[in-house]
Amino acid sequence: MAISKELLEILACPACKKEVRLTEDGKWLVCSNCKLKYPVMDDVPVMLIDKAVSCP
Repeated sequence: MAISKELLEILACPACKKEVRLTEDGKWLVCSNCKLKYPVMDDVPVMLIDKAVSCP
């Protein structure tokens, strides 16, 4: 089961409050503004700043 489109529409980056998008492999949510990546574990987004990693 993947993350629903409805859930993606309401999720926001906890650091800057901008929108996030799902990567093609479905393993990360990437902030369009501050470029932090949040992991998706077992189809559950882990939207914790301390679990995020920076995008190159």
